[in-house]
Formats: sequence, structure tokens, C-alpha cells
Amino acid sequence: MDPSAIAKRYLKTDFMVDLAATLPLPQIVIWFIINPAMKIPTAAHTNHTLSLIVLVQYVPRFFVIFPLHRRIIKTSGSIAKTAWAGAAYNLLLYILASHIFGASWYVLSIQRQHQCWSLQCREEMNATHSPSCNPLFLDCNSMDKPERRSWLNVTKVLSSCDAQNDYYFQFGIFSDAFTNEVASSNFIEKYFYCLWWGLRNLSSYGQNLVTSTFSGEILFSMLICIAGLVLFSHLIGNMQNYLQSTTARLEEWRVKRRDTEEWMRHRQLPPELQERVRRFVQYKWLATRGVDEESILRALPLDLRRQIQRHLCLALVRRVPFFAQMDQQLLDAICERLVSSLNTKDTYIIREGDPVNEMLFIIRGQLESSTTDGGRLGFFNSITLRAGDFCGEELLTWALMPTSNLNHPLSTRTVKSLTEVEAFALRAEDLKFVSSQFKRLHSKKLQHAFRYYSHQWRTWGACFLQVAWRRYMKRKKEMELARQEGLYDAHVLDQELNYRDGSGADYQNSGADNLSGENAHNAQHFGATVLASKFAANTRRGIQHKSDTTSLQMPKLFKPEEPDFSSDTEDS
Repeated sequence: MDPSAIAKRYLKTDFMVDLAATLPLPQIVIWFIINPAMKIPTAAHTNHTLSLIVLVQYVPRFFVIFPLHRRIIKTSGSIAKTAWAGAAYNLLLYILASHIFGASWYVLSIQRQHQCWSLQCREEMNATHSPSCNPLFLDCNSMDKPERRSWLNVTKVLSSCDAQNDYYFQFGIFSDAFTNEVASSNFIEKYFYCLWWGLRNLSSYGQNLVTSTFSGEILFSMLICIAGLVLFSHLIGNMQNYLQSTTARLEEWRVKRRDTEEWMRHRQLPPELQERVRRFVQYKWLATRGVDEESILRALPLDLRRQIQRHLCLALVRRVPFFAQMDQQLLDAICERLVSSLNTKDTYIIREGDPVNEMLFIIRGQLESSTTDGGRLGFFNSITLRAGDFCGEELLTWALMPTSNLNHPLSTRTVKSLTEVEAFALRAEDLKFVSSQFKRLHSKKLQHAFRYYSHQWRTWGACFLQVAWRRYMKRKKEMELARQEGLYDAHVLDQELNYRDGSGADYQNSGADNLSGENAHNAQHFGATVLASKFAANTRRGIQHKSDTTSLQMPKLFKPEEPDFSSDTEDS
């Protein structure tokens, strides 16, 4: 755009009007017209120029105010940023109009009074008494003249122009200026009374005005009536629009709440369920004030929407330890797809075994995350999630799979809100898109960080250590039992050998003929005895081992699914 062309166009069109509206024309009129006129013998010139003050002051300003008002509304859509400022602006315009009509009424009242004096003076000039009325006597400069003093003692001009007695002259709507001593009061009282007169008659459309037959007075009253009707309607309409803009969302929320109440009564929901619905509607209103954030963001350009999401979500996302390991570009991609999520107290966000549709990053509030490891008897693990924690990590493992199917993973935990919770949610489709577009999400560094902060992996690790410890203790007991059984078998064998040695001495004394046959038979009997004792010990140990295994046997703990690292890139 060419600044010189704009300046030339402005000088040719609006410059003169703006200059006339800016210059102190009322002061110029007073100093250069009224003051010199006071020295002229003809007082009528002075009184007629008083009526020009209002026109000279406000006519050029009207040519500036109304076009400027239309331009502002056409450009920005409203004249003020807030509703109360817009209502105050329209009220000031209405008060300005009241000030104009009040000032005009006072000037016309003075003119009407002077007109009455002039008429009575002309009638008195034709009278026979002396001294007769002279128009110069109506001028303030002739107050010290002896002729005027003599005239005041015999004249009836002043008494005939009394506003309380309209026998000779009817003042009509201008009588209040003299009956209430407005003309003789000080400036402050005079100004506020005239302002009140204009405001009262504009608001009542001139219904309180009692006019005379003077045509100028009737036209002025008609102007007040029409202007009051137009301005008051304009004021009420604009103020209603501005004030309704502040309560429109509140009224919309009240209507929606009433519809919800009627629907719950129609469906005969239980009282506790109705109370939960009311609490959610109330909490959503307090958190959002009826503003649909998603629709506002969707209407903005991509770059602006990305910057807003970064401002709103980046600091909160960085509080999640897993996301703190990511670079700026990856965080921007995640922040761009986060949506707000609100949950009231005692709300089950997800149950164990249900498909996981979104990851939740907590901003405020507390959640209880518990698991029974697929319904295993006697197993229960529970933790409390606070601001900075997240849940639904099964979805991240599913998204990192290169060959993941359309079925969402099943939740391994039950998540329930302990208080009112405000969070950001990352939907499954958005997470899958981010993981497919940004290969850095597949890095082993992020994988290890995810395992470290994942409550599912922590639970699996704790269970694995518990099972390993129990197996270790079981093996230790078995080894101790085996050692004790080995000592017992050695003791029995020693007793058998000692007994055999004593029997051999007796048999040796009885004779040497049967020695070889008896030794062979006893050796076979001893071997069978040892084998039988070992078989009994093994059988007894097997029964005990079976009973111990039955009592300590635990179902197999499945390790959480791991992503395929075949497409991993180097750690960033």
C-alpha cells in the first residue's frame, strides 16, 4: 500500500470534517462572536448567536462519530472487546444526546424569555406613559443608566413575562427554566438540571412535555419524541446484545442441564447415577465455561494451531518422564494431537480386559490403577497416579509394532479416578500415525525409558522377582532335605556293614565248609536291602516334592509384549 496515496485520499475526503470536529469551535464562537456582540447596541444579535453554539459544536462531530462507528463495527465486528465496555459506550452516546437536548432547551428558554420581553416592550412603546420601553433597556450594558432605572419603576414588561403567570405569554415547555430558578442558579446546578431534563424527556419520548401553540416549540418537542424513540431503542437493543453475550453460554448451559434432568427422569436412572451425571456436567462447565476448544483450534491455521498446542501442552507433556526423553519435533507432533479430557470422581476410565483406545496424561487429580493379573486368585496390585503420570501404555506397545492389527490391545489394569481429573488424551489413531511417521520413537533409548516408567513392566518385574525368590527358596529346601536323606542312608549302610561283620565271625566258628555259599547268599540279600531302602527314600522324596510343587506352583507370568527392534535406528 502506498502511504502517499492514502494521505492524498484522506486530505480530499475526511480531513476537513475531522479538522472541524477537532477545533474548539464553541470557544471560538464565544470569544469572537458573542463578546463583540455584547458591545453592539442591538441585543437581538447576541441572543440569536447563542443558538448557533450547539450546532457549531456537534454537527461536525456527528459526521465523524456515526461513520466511524459503522467502520469499527464493519472491521472488527464489535465496538468494544468486553460486553460491559460496549454497554457503557452505548450509554455514553445516549447521555451525550441528553446533554445536547438539555443544552438546546436551556438556550431556547433564554430566547423565549427574550422574545417575551421584546413583544411586551413593543406594546409598551405605543403606550402613553413616560418613559416608554426602549429595546436598549433589555441590554445588560444599560443597567446603570438613569433612564432605565426610571423605566423599571413604571414598566410592566417584567411582570407580564412571568413564567408562573401565562396570561400574557405562554412559555410551554420552557417554563421550568424560570419556575425552578434554573436561569439564576450557578453553573453546576444549571448543567445537571439541563442534563436531567434531556435524559428524562428522551427516556419518556417527550410524553411529559406540555407545549404551547408556538410552532418552534412544537417542532422541538417532536424532535425530542422521535430522537428519544430511536436512541432509546438503539440503546436497549445494543445493551441487550452486549449483556446477553456475557450470559449466552450460561443460559445455554442451563438449558442443557435442564434437558439432561428431564432425560434422566424419563429414563428413570437411579439416584446415584443421576448425581454422577450432574457432577460431571457441573465440573465440565467450571473447567471450560462452555467453550468448545477443539472447534476453535480446528478453525485456526496449522502453524498457529501448533504454536498454541505447544504453549498449552508442552510444559505438561515434559513432566511425563517418558516424553522428557524425546526431541522437540517429536514432542510437537504429539502435542498437536492431544485433546483435553475431563473425568469426575469415582469414574472408571478403563477396566481390565477392555480395549485401550487412548493414552491419558494427567494434569490435575489422582487416579487409582489396579490389576489382578488376568483374574489370578490371590493377586492384587494397586498404585496411585498423580500429575505427571500416564496410563494406557499398552497402546504405545501396540503402536510400535510394525505389523500391528486393527484390534486395539486389551488393558492389563483398571483405572479409576479418585478425584476430579483433568488430563490430555492421545487417541490410538493419532499415536499410530506419530509412531509411523517418526522412526525415532522406535529407538532403544525410548524403549528402555518406557519400560522403566511403565507400571505394567514394573508389576511384571516385581512378580518375576517374587517367583524367582520362591523357586530359589524351594530349591534350597530340597537341597537341604536331600543332604539330610543322604546322611541317613550312609548311617543305615554303616549299620548293615557292622551287622554283617558280626554274623561272619559266628559263621566262621561253625565251619568252613559252608562259607562260600553263605557269603554269596548274604551279599545278594544285602544288595537287595540297599536298593529297597533307596527306592523307599526316593519314593518318599518324590511324594514330598510333588506336594511341595503343588503348594508352590504359580501360573505362568506372561512378559509384556516387546516391540520389534529390527527397524530400530540408532539412539538419539
